Amino acid sequence: MAKVLEGPGMRLLSKWGMAVPHYVVITDATQLDNLAQANPWLRESKLVVKAHEAIGGRMKLGLVKVGLDLAEAQVAAFEMLGKEVSDVKISQVIISEMVAHDEEYYVAVKSTRDGAELLLASMGGIEVEANWEKVQKLEIPLGVDPKLSEVEALAKSAGFNDDLLPKVAEFSVKLFQCYDQEDGNYLEINPLVIKASTGELTALDAVTMVDGDARFRHPDWNFNFASEFGRPYSDNEKAILDIDTRVKGSVKFIEIPGGDTALLPAGGGASVYYSDAVLALGGTLANYSEYSGDPPDWAVEALTEKVCSLKGIKRIIVGGAIANFTNVKKTFSGIINGFRKAKSDGKLEGVSIWVRRGGPFEKEGLAAMKVLENEGFDIHVYDRYTPLTDIVDYAIKGGVQ
Repeated sequence: MAKVLEGPGMRLLSKWGMAVPHYVVITDATQLDNLAQANPWLRESKLVVKAHEAIGGRMKLGLVKVGLDLAEAQVAAFEMLGKEVSDVKISQVIISEMVAHDEEYYVAVKSTRDGAELLLASMGGIEVEANWEKVQKLEIPLGVDPKLSEVEALAKSAGFNDDLLPKVAEFSVKLFQCYDQEDGNYLEINPLVIKASTGELTALDAVTMVDGDARFRHPDWNFNFASEFGRPYSDNEKAILDIDTRVKGSVKFIEIPGGDTALLPAGGGASVYYSDAVLALGGTLANYSEYSGDPPDWAVEALTEKVCSLKGIKRIIVGGAIANFTNVKKTFSGIINGFRKAKSDGKLEGVSIWVRRGGPFEKEGLAAMKVLENEGFDIHVYDRYTPLTDIVDYAIKGGVQ
């Protein structure tokens, strides 16, 4: 599940026919000068300025300013950009029109085991949290679109008046279409309001989460996902994210500063298994990573180079169970090329490498790994007959005891 920041999230809503406020996203406060010439609403409307980052509690942190004119918005943007809050450096600001409204509502779609759930409430904002028992829900089976009549009935039970029922139902169906067609996991609009100047239902704020691995199906997803752990992605992480969106299979990489043990596991299950074993034996993790689904060797090579670039590591563990279809020789060729490139760049000094793997072409792959012993690598290679996490024990303790 990948979180989409507010700007691109609003663009997805607009794509599926839902009204959103006018907005611009900027990285420099001076950009407003030209934008104001092309967008009259920036000059004519009261404005809202928000840090365009995945930071919770922005209002309390002073990262949301409301009711500003253009000059005041430019000052607010200047003050926010470059500011460091909770280890996050503000690199973008979103400026939107302030939408006059009276009532606030709530609508969301979230994935469930059997399909999706549509949620509706005739109150929005913090009122939803305080009155969650009033939120009405409609279960939508997998592969089925909600009927307009069903959603109208849901809106009626949620307390919407008769005049609003058709509008709310139509908007909710559009939200479901967006969720369904954009590979959504969770879409929430809070608040949903009636824009006083047009009478149109408008999404004032939204939380948008999609299946990040579905990017290849959406050529118009020209946005980056928000970081999932309270800081922006590093350049190395962004590089692997970009590769991951372009290849068959999967490559993942997250840096954990200060760790002594780097992991290069085959598969998400192995990554968790090895992470637990490292911590249980007193090691500290320098990263999360994995490759799976038989990715191309060049993608695995790029991942290996990033793992080898981690600062302060003492060891690298290349582990995995017995693969069903991933070609061990092919993926190992990418890892070997990555190791050789890192060594030629002056990395891996004093770093030991521990390998355990099985699967198609494992003998050839493991033999190629062992060749690195003759090239000055401190490498230790084990086959399928070594229990999966024994190499973690060997790596932490410096060899077979």
